[in-house]
Amino acid sequence: MSNDGLRLEQVRRSFKQGKDSLDVLRGADLDIRGGEIVALVGPSGAGKSTLLHIAGLLEKPDSGEVRLAGQAAGNLSEGQRTRLRRLHLGFVYQYHHLLPEFSAAENVILPQMIAGASKSKAKARAMDLLGRMKLTERAEHRPGQLSGGEQQRVAICRALANAPRVLLADEPTGNLDPHTAEGVFDELIKLVRGSGVAALIATHNPDLARRMDRIIRLEDGLLVEG
Repeated sequence: MSNDGLRLEQVRRSFKQGKDSLDVLRGADLDIRGGEIVALVGPSGAGKSTLLHIAGLLEKPDSGEVRLAGQAAGNLSEGQRTRLRRLHLGFVYQYHHLLPEFSAAENVILPQMIAGASKSKAKARAMDLLGRMKLTERAEHRPGQLSGGEQQRVAICRALANAPRVLLADEPTGNLDPHTAEGVFDELIKLVRGSGVAALIATHNPDLARRMDRIIRLEDGLLVEG
């Protein structure tokens, strides 16, 4: 069974540590549908980033399947995986990773043009997203001229610029002070709910986790509800 969002089926991943093997994922199952926002929680070192890398087709599992927008990725070539990722995935990291020499608007325009959009259409989409994130007046500013919260809101706009089916976020407010984090998270939730994307958001913040539709905990290599 597949869906229009993200599905993990019995995903396993181990890492060699000398003569030993560390089992990070031991048969993880997950199903997130469009419009659903799921919190991924667990202690540091539990494997949350590994799970997100596998879900985002940046890393291959040892076994199991990742289905993105209804398509199984296991037997795809690297080129096909890259195309699937470009078409259907958006990423938000703890650090914004914006291109410093470009303005906020240009950082949101560029991924669209790489995907084949015209400059005028890409700019209109960028300005719409930035407006919804209350950044219209900051659109022509470069990242170095923006606050940390503004930079991360631009990064969220960039991640959603190509209307992905799935959004993956790894501690998207982890580098921000509590007040700024709350504001950025509010805008993220509004934008995600309005787009119908399936979102998996890793966080250490229990208050933010409780505001999502479901909480998934990574424990001993397995995903557990609640």
